Amino acid sequence: MNIQTTISSNVERVPASLRSWLSAPRPMLIDGKWVQAHSGKVFDVLDPANEMKLATVAEGDAADIDDAVRAARKALEQGPWGRMSPSARGRIVHKIGDVILEHLDELAQLESLDNGKPFSVARVADVPLSADIFHYMSGWSTKLEGKHIPISNLVSPGQYLSFTRLEPVGVVGQIIPWNFPLLMAAWKLAPALATGCTVVLKVAEETPLSALRLGELLQEAGLPDGVVNIVPGFGETAGAALASHPDVNKIAFTGSTDVGRLIVKAASRDLRKVSLELGGKSPNIILDDADIDAAIAGATAGIFFNHGQCCNAGSRLFVQEKVFDKVVAGISANAARIKLGAGMDPATEMGPMVSEVQHGRVKGYLHSGQEEGARAVTGGSAPEGRGYFVNPTVLVDTKPDMKVVREEIFGPVVVAIPFKEVDDKLIAAANDTIYGLAAGVWSRDIAKANQLANAIKAGSVWINCYHVFDAALPFGGYKQSGWGREMGQAVLSNYLEAKAITSRIG
Repeated sequence: MNIQTTISSNVERVPASLRSWLSAPRPMLIDGKWVQAHSGKVFDVLDPANEMKLATVAEGDAADIDDAVRAARKALEQGPWGRMSPSARGRIVHKIGDVILEHLDELAQLESLDNGKPFSVARVADVPLSADIFHYMSGWSTKLEGKHIPISNLVSPGQYLSFTRLEPVGVVGQIIPWNFPLLMAAWKLAPALATGCTVVLKVAEETPLSALRLGELLQEAGLPDGVVNIVPGFGETAGAALASHPDVNKIAFTGSTDVGRLIVKAASRDLRKVSLELGGKSPNIILDDADIDAAIAGATAGIFFNHGQCCNAGSRLFVQEKVFDKVVAGISANAARIKLGAGMDPATEMGPMVSEVQHGRVKGYLHSGQEEGARAVTGGSAPEGRGYFVNPTVLVDTKPDMKVVREEIFGPVVVAIPFKEVDDKLIAAANDTIYGLAAGVWSRDIAKANQLANAIKAGSVWINCYHVFDAALPFGGYKQSGWGREMGQAVLSNYLEAKAITSRIG
């Protein structure tokens, strides 16, 4: 495939209205106003498919974060948001989902250009799921109920009335990654807004554009000024300032485990609350009694969806020996057929890595794996030419101590590992990781599959499927894959304080 030909047509495929939006310097949103950074600094956002400038964005730092936190505090304590009824708040949150769908194509185009993912994927996954989480969370605004709790350890318990009430945790600092820019913003914002919090959202410097456009849509939906403030910038400046800000009540972070440790350290000074959705090295296990064709298709999607830039990617593929060669051949054939190209090209099935840094990181792992003795059945390299592309790769002949087996690559690279029996050795191998985010099991024996699912230490386990998400399902990890959960009812606890009130009545 001629990648260069695909890339050259990328700009022509963007509607004139979006080209106009991209051509203007993009400011940050603070207290309902679009402002430049105090420092006057800006940075360029690149199209990862051709390494050319897409837009120029204001570069926030500690001074801008401080303004944003003050605006969020004012909106919480002095503005209409803190006095708004749960029903009215829920209607605004629901309206945000509606407005996202009204701008479906535009947002999908921004995701494709900024992140590199195919427009066709962003249009059916990223954007609709972003709208869905706002729609789902809007219903919780009116269902945040306390409890009456009878006191049982007193001589005259009837003298007291005790109950709990749930209150918003306060001003929340949210830091999101670049792999699903719009969706990760939605996962963070929707529950925080549903519970009545106010937010400072720090967006990834690689992919700030869809979140900035979302900020305009939040205003269109009627969100009061200062309730959501959006600051683009770099982790070492804006992110660090947000994580350590003394007037932030809670930090919610999605990203790498290494950065998660830094977030915890920064937040520890004031013991502010922290939730983390971090990395993974997820096992995907195919038994020899599985529907092998379905397992091959599922394992292919499990690792190559979103260019492998998924924290829950099925990057360690365990296959029972009897079907190992067939499964590896099938996934390798699928990988070899994947069409690389710019996200806005309708023929593209996989776009580039998001940045030069990530491109180099993935290539480094490919080199390391092959230096240590792993063999690439397909892929194993990056194509020539512009753009941060990596060929989909299947590695075999690996050993448990190799970096490609132990560490999160965050790219389109899977290691295939044979096993003999479904036994304790298999379970130990599947759990032999610092992570515990997700896993997959493929078998026609549903009892055996569920026994494996119960034994795997992971927050999400898919049986005979992979990458199945819903706004009602909690998502998060065991071990060093994070603290707390995203989505579902479970995420609400990230943004609520429970207060017990006791009155003497007799």
